[in-house]
Amino acid sequence: MRFGWLTLAASPSPEQDQAAIGQQIELACTVEALGFDSLWLTEHYFTGESVYNDALTFAAALAMKTSRIRIGFAVVQMPFHHPVRLATQLALLDNLSNGRIDVGIGKGTVFNEYEFIGHGLRSDDSRARMEEAQSIFERLWREAPLTHQGKYYNVHVPALRPKPVQPGGPPLWRSVISPGSFRECGLRGIPILTSRLSVPRIRERWATYEAALEEGGHDAATRARLMESAALWRNVYVGESDAEAEDTVSRELLAARHHINHLRATLNPPDFVVDPAVLNPWADASVPDEVALPNMLETGTLFGSARRVREQVAELREAGVRHLLCQTGFGEMEHGLVMASTRRFGEEVLPAFRAH
Repeated sequence: MRFGWLTLAASPSPEQDQAAIGQQIELACTVEALGFDSLWLTEHYFTGESVYNDALTFAAALAMKTSRIRIGFAVVQMPFHHPVRLATQLALLDNLSNGRIDVGIGKGTVFNEYEFIGHGLRSDDSRARMEEAQSIFERLWREAPLTHQGKYYNVHVPALRPKPVQPGGPPLWRSVISPGSFRECGLRGIPILTSRLSVPRIRERWATYEAALEEGGHDAATRARLMESAALWRNVYVGESDAEAEDTVSRELLAARHHINHLRATLNPPDFVVDPAVLNPWADASVPDEVALPNMLETGTLFGSARRVREQVAELREAGVRHLLCQTGFGEMEHGLVMASTRRFGEEVLPAFRAH
């Protein structure tokens, strides 16, 4: 199996931002030393979520601090970036990291309309913006010169410099959850990231993706590579005991839920309504904690002693997962707790799956 570390930490206050950013750099260096294969950066703005906010600039710092681990984005919020600028930044990152960049892309947050407003946008046309921007920067890595005339962008680019290290540019990943999105990515041969799925649903979605890869005409080597890379995101907390882990992860997850629900209630405009199709018990503020927490623990979290977490990872492996992204910090969780849990996973869980 392959293991990634994913960060969605929050800084408690502006006065603590610099320290929190430094702690994220320390964690990134630690997970490389522990043998993780990749680290993945989220992108959120204005509230201290995704501590560094600017994931692209932060990735440049991590490229200089690390030497082996791959650096991914889960995900770049495409409407917030001009595609030519984004392609240039990613090409530079690919050079700085010597070809270690992976790029998850998305249409932008479906819950935080205030992030769109802060960038002078609304989310109504976010998918169309993403698709047009993606078509431009994918071509920029392969074509010179490039001319594009579209609804949102009209550009003529003589050539993209610097040239990316990875042939054709860094791999592009898509965040998926519905059966249709698994099928679309399989047909097109796109690497995938997914999160809140129960074990039975994982088996179903992985089978859908595998069948679509075959239907799409991809050769056996490509199909095998994409099935091995298909990534599942889980909250992870490895504690001193099963009881301590359950107490700690429950407390920290609920604190993070209350905080983000408060931000959304306060900062989202009155005319914004979340699409009911994307709601789950955890993200739906109207669902009480006593219902939301068990659902999150069951479908989105690995927790317990190292022994118990090894059993949970083995269950995922048996369901077909070969690439696990571990979010070891939640909200404003104390740095020492995050570091201890991350070390336990790296030292007592991860090695058990390297020979399989």
